Amino acid sequence: MGNDYSPDLITLIDENGGEHSFEILDSLEENERIFYALMPVFEDKTDMLYDSGEYTILEAVESDGEEELAELEDEELRKRLSDLFEERFNDMFY
Repeated sequence: MGNDYSPDLITLIDENGGEHSFEILDSLEENERIFYALMPVFEDKTDMLYDSGEYTILEAVESDGEEELAELEDEELRKRLSDLFEERFNDMFY
């Protein structure tokens, strides 16, 4: 029996129309808001060598009736969510 792991991938379009692929590492809901931890996915594997290896936390927001993912402006919130995600990652992988 093989391990059939397939990551959850999402493609986001930036304000300049550029497409960027991410793996959804995890999501969590806090105070009726949903946050995602995303890791960049690279077409050219050598690009991974130059990446920082850090994940990004984005919030799901509604805009004109559609769900979008937005950057977090609140640094304190970002730190708190980062701590929560790190704790969850440790529970999942260690």
